Amino acid sequence: MEEIRWGIIGCGDVTEVKSGPAFNKVANSKLVAVMRRDGAKAADYAKRHNVPKWYDDASKLISDPEVNAIYIATPPLQHEAYTIEALKAGKTVYVEKPMTLDAAAAQRMTDAANQLNVKLSVAHYRRAQPMFLKVKALLAANTIGDIRLVRLKMLQPPNPALLAKTADNWRINPAISGGGLFHDLAPHQLDLMTYYFGTVKNAIGIATKQQQNTEVDDLVTGNILFENGVVFSGTWCFSVAPHDLADSCVIYGSKGHISFPMFGNKIKVTTDQSAEYVFKPLQHVQQPMIEKVVDYFLGKGENPCSGEDALITMKLMDDFRGNKS
Repeated sequence: MEEIRWGIIGCGDVTEVKSGPAFNKVANSKLVAVMRRDGAKAADYAKRHNVPKWYDDASKLISDPEVNAIYIATPPLQHEAYTIEALKAGKTVYVEKPMTLDAAAAQRMTDAANQLNVKLSVAHYRRAQPMFLKVKALLAANTIGDIRLVRLKMLQPPNPALLAKTADNWRINPAISGGGLFHDLAPHQLDLMTYYFGTVKNAIGIATKQQQNTEVDDLVTGNILFENGVVFSGTWCFSVAPHDLADSCVIYGSKGHISFPMFGNKIKVTTDQSAEYVFKPLQHVQQPMIEKVVDYFLGKGENPCSGEDALITMKLMDDFRGNKS
């Protein structure tokens, strides 16, 4: 392949700015088709984004000979089936996070890619963003010394503003999302932890429903012991008062600490010589990751996030929630 010609399955709200336009802004990449079950909405998306083709049937998009790569941006319920169908058709796949409903499904997707020898990447796009790469560089430079522990806090009121709004709020339907707002937001954070600190030795957590009107756990705590001795402790609660919201990650070392939000643009380093790093918001948050995925699909770079990488995050979420489905 000399050019990646993309087809999007699930051209909903999340693709309007975060990802969709970036496919035409990356070198050797072009968005040629989109699909949505509502044909009128698919046609409207295609018209507004100057996409040549639209479909209301995913199988027809996958079989389109002009499409050689599939971006799956549906809710998690459909990720496994569409991924495997596309892989069987010989189409490389870039699938949204969370990778799927649970670790068992993620394993099947990963196995299918390996057995069919077709490339699969997962959209843990913070791995490619300048702010989070800076954190990785600071850790590698021993800026805060030997890493001791990480404390992460994500406290949000019901229906938090940081989520893309959808008509049916599928994120709180476990049959579609896999596990509520924790399942939607935690993959961002847990993937970065494994990206920064490596192999997981042990993980355990507690999950519970504290609100009466929900089908999913709205409070989850989790602890990880990494092979290198770093300890992670995270809390996700989606029922706090608006004035108590929090989004923080603090990495403590022997010389100081690094603090940053997951949905923000500033890193603070506190040592004998403290510093701040402020980053410009990205117009399309997935564009840096899409650049790396395109290079990988073209054989010009490594996989920025493999099925095996994303499977680790899926297993952690299962562990934290007691393997609940």
